[in-house]
Amino acid sequence: MSPVEAPSPWRPRVGRWVGTTLFHTAYRGRTRHVDRVPADGPALLVANHAAFLDGPVVFSLAPRPVTFLVKQEAFRGLFGRVLDAVGQVPIDRTVGDRTALGTAAAVLDRGGVVGIFPEGTRRDGEVEQVNQGAAWIALRTGAPIVPVAVLGTRVPGRSAETWPTLLSSITVDFGEPFTLEVDPCRPGRERMRAATEQLRLRLVDHVRRARVDNGTSSPTTDERTP
Repeated sequence: MSPVEAPSPWRPRVGRWVGTTLFHTAYRGRTRHVDRVPADGPALLVANHAAFLDGPVVFSLAPRPVTFLVKQEAFRGLFGRVLDAVGQVPIDRTVGDRTALGTAAAVLDRGGVVGIFPEGTRRDGEVEQVNQGAAWIALRTGAPIVPVAVLGTRVPGRSAETWPTLLSSITVDFGEPFTLEVDPCRPGRERMRAATEQLRLRLVDHVRRARVDNGTSSPTTDERTP
């Protein structure tokens, strides 16, 4: 794979300032355990994904500027121009997009922070399955992985596109960082599958713990149902 240039680090820094202001005014945005995100050096944030606002809220409330891998379909119109302006990276989810993954690796190689939703698309936030891209990046760079639980962005019983009501609580809970441990003697594909499942299980565990700690139910559970 040819060398890939990482986006300029000032772009997500500016976008984060704007986003932080939004999520502390329009919503009651809060973070937990931000000290678990390395204060410097590379870090790979992997988060559950249940609603449209997940990406913007993690981008805005993370303690460091983050370059997210975002589905290429989002890079259209005004929103697409905003994503590009704040240094986010389009990824083609229909193929193993080595250009996007290489760009993410370049950000980590220079000591930056990358964010990814390993589920690949909005589901129920329970992380029942993940793609291999996040594990590939982690193995390629050796960057520590920080699991992230996003809570409150999905309105119970409503679609993923529905925005929470203004001033409702949204929480971003950061887990303990870890690195992938796989047997180097295993064949490449088996090693990647094992690393991917290891990442998934660590994220599942953190999301479940965060729900208990924050008293939050599954985002697809209608709490009004007896």
